[in-house]
Amino acid sequence: MIDLRSDTVTKPTPAMLDAMMSAKVGDDVFGEDPSVLAIEQKAAKMFGCEAGIFCPSGTMTNQIGVHVLTQPYQEVICYKGSHIYKYEGGGVAGTSGLSFRLLDGDRGRLNPKDVEAAINPDDIHFPITSLLSLENTVNKGGGSIYMLDEIKSLNQVAKKHNLKIHLDGARLFNALVETKENPTEYGKYFDTISLCLSKGLGAPVGSVLVGKKEYITKARRVRKFLGGGMRQAGYLAAAGLYALDNNVNRLVEDHHRAKQLGEVLNKASFVEEVLPVDTNIVIFKINSSQTNENVLDHFKQKGLLAVPFGPGEIRLVTHLDFDDNMLEEAIQIIKNLKI
Repeated sequence: MIDLRSDTVTKPTPAMLDAMMSAKVGDDVFGEDPSVLAIEQKAAKMFGCEAGIFCPSGTMTNQIGVHVLTQPYQEVICYKGSHIYKYEGGGVAGTSGLSFRLLDGDRGRLNPKDVEAAINPDDIHFPITSLLSLENTVNKGGGSIYMLDEIKSLNQVAKKHNLKIHLDGARLFNALVETKENPTEYGKYFDTISLCLSKGLGAPVGSVLVGKKEYITKARRVRKFLGGGMRQAGYLAAAGLYALDNNVNRLVEDHHRAKQLGEVLNKASFVEEVLPVDTNIVIFKINSSQTNENVLDHFKQKGLLAVPFGPGEIRLVTHLDFDDNMLEEAIQIIKNLKI
């Protein structure tokens, strides 16, 4: 099977496994795992932040980031398709006691005018707007990218109204290899940044939350009560270190293959529209004569896996384990599909 359901389906390479097996480890809850300390320091320095904390998942780093920047009964502004809202099991409401102000966006990218208009007035009837959460790249936007100038403008609005800013950077490295922007600039504009290692970078587990030292200190307590206090976690951190050293620049290969899939889908009879392909995510809308189930079943019969992504929408995601031979096979499956 050619599995394009997500970039989370990758397996560690032999070289990554070697790095994991030779990792220096200790008890991370005691702060004694050298590999964990190394990835926390490396990620923080990379993004111009003071400190970092290693966690099992991007959902956990998002939840912790939101939690340490807010108080219960406050409100978060975010895109209506944001991962923190749609795909984290209601954790923001349950763990942090927050409500959402959901906005439309240009393929998920918010603009300063809409954000400023969504900030609640100082009125006891409304929750206090305390946090702006962005996502880069935007998953539901088909891997769309925020440029740093756009982020700077949003930061100015947030600071004007005393809002904290969190970034869900699950695929931030995908954005950076396209824009060629300096990652250290991000520390200027965000209070916390969630960085996922188990998507395009190919690690089996792990995310790092980076930010100001005061927030990362609080984050250690939150990680503990969420059950994220691990012991010899260095075996996992070593995979992340290998990924940061070896798998960032190669993300452009995933983007190139995704663009080729998008071009082929644009010509397919069962496709109505393909969203612009900026990075490694391809989202297409099927025509009205088809259903998600029908298209996905035909794909599967031919050896291609994808996922439904909304009414009449299907998503494909390219990744480390999807090579040129698989690309050619996937292209032929799409071209030859007559439904």
